[in-house]
Amino acid sequence: MVVNVQGDEPLIAPSMIDACAAQLRARPDCVMSTVAHALDAAADFANPNVVKLVTDARGTALYFSRAPIPWWRDAGSATPQPGSALRHVGLYAYHAGFLRRFPSLQASPLEQIESLEQLRVLWHGERIAVHISPERPGPGVDTPEDLERVRALLRNSA
Repeated sequence: MVVNVQGDEPLIAPSMIDACAAQLRARPDCVMSTVAHALDAAADFANPNVVKLVTDARGTALYFSRAPIPWWRDAGSATPQPGSALRHVGLYAYHAGFLRRFPSLQASPLEQIESLEQLRVLWHGERIAVHISPERPGPGVDTPEDLERVRALLRNSA
């Protein structure tokens, strides 16, 4: 197993890393696992830098998107319904054999549209287990403003 914390998640809790690895160990039907948490801020829901995802009843990823998903047709706005939207965390655990095979998989049209490499995995029929964390990581770094916010948090905690 290989665990990858993406560089845009500098404040991730070690317990979240452990949970991601445990999720993959518990799901032999999946080639990789990741983490998500509840998303309730309308600004984050609408932000294309915040990746959203939806899962099936077994906690397997159905889709990842930069768009607001799921979209509540009857709500008439981009405000997430409580408990319905999930923010993807840039954290993955892979079976080593799959990770060796991944670069040879053809990029999917969905991956190219959304610029999300995990869509290649789904497009090729593989499964991604999702741990829904009660914890939230610290802010991610997607913009220069995010970087300054994280730097300020680190300075203030020292």
